[in-house]
Amino acid sequence: MAEIVLEKKPEPAKLRIYIGAAPGVGKTFQMLNDAYLMRTQGGVDVVLGLVETHGRKETEDQIRDLEVVPLKVIPYRGVNLKEMDVDAIIARHPQTVVVDELAHTNVPGSKNRKRYEDVIELLDAGINVMTAVNIQHLETLNDAVNRSANTTIRETVPDSFVKRADEVVNVDLTVEELRNRLRAGKIYAPEKVEQSLANFFRKGNLNLLRELSLRTTAEQVSNRASEYRRTQGLEQAPIPEKVMVCLSTRPGTERLLRIGSRIAGRLATNWYAVYVTPPDDKGHSDPEAHQRLEEYMRMARDLGAKVVQLTDRKVADALIRFAQQENISHVVFGQSARSRWDILLRGSVLNRFLSEVRDVTVQVVPMQKPLRRQ
Repeated sequence: MAEIVLEKKPEPAKLRIYIGAAPGVGKTFQMLNDAYLMRTQGGVDVVLGLVETHGRKETEDQIRDLEVVPLKVIPYRGVNLKEMDVDAIIARHPQTVVVDELAHTNVPGSKNRKRYEDVIELLDAGINVMTAVNIQHLETLNDAVNRSANTTIRETVPDSFVKRADEVVNVDLTVEELRNRLRAGKIYAPEKVEQSLANFFRKGNLNLLRELSLRTTAEQVSNRASEYRRTQGLEQAPIPEKVMVCLSTRPGTERLLRIGSRIAGRLATNWYAVYVTPPDDKGHSDPEAHQRLEEYMRMARDLGAKVVQLTDRKVADALIRFAQQENISHVVFGQSARSRWDILLRGSVLNRFLSEVRDVTVQVVPMQKPLRRQ
């Protein structure tokens, strides 16, 4: 009788993310050092897919004799630019690849629009990835960083991507150590030091970023531990909390999505981005509003939400029905400035929702025109 041999299913590729509060804390340095030790002490086949040393000699020295996969040359507007060669890495198929600057936007004409999408492709190909990102590039922290640093972060990574990480390593420096590194010319060129100390590297801003970095890492560790306990049967899984963000076509709705994603992240739960359209709406009467809605839905999916479109002549009825059917526990509403007279005439979706739905935590976010992003 022939023996049946069951082929062992390969384990999914692992993702390790190095997070730091600001440029210069040593994320790339630490990542390269870990990669070198993995190869020399653990015998792991590690290659460098892309590393940005920013001219820092101490970081460059960490590359040592690690294998580097050559970058791909992409012509763009008469100039040859270089990007990570995803296909070459997949063809080489190492056990692990190092990919720096996770939030980077690729040159037009690249295989993927964003570098984190390159990383997803590498993971899907069965290659472990080590990557690094600064905390201000997480999509849902965008508003907080904008307010604190008085700047716009143009390149972001969806929080849903960070959630899929198997390991999150927080590379931490005290605020004073980081500012001393800046003064010593170890982060930026000398002519940029004073301006940086007065702006992004202000003590107050760095303290906020450091707190966000530590909190994000702690949340990730807590979520992983909770997931392990549930899968091992070590505790009874509680009734899951559910989060709903009420979408609109108004400018500034992206702020609601970031807040909803953060709440869902803290609760380690699923969340929904819900939009209600009237039965006869085709999106042609206001093309700009329709385009904004499409962008908000794309952003919601990137952040890990399930996008739900409901059809009803009364927005409040549809939201109430969905919240009750899905046992929603947290709701995020946007509230624009309206006069008492306008509310009396047209009614308030929020007031109607609050009067009908019980045992739900409702967060109302003032709608503000966002900073313009490129």
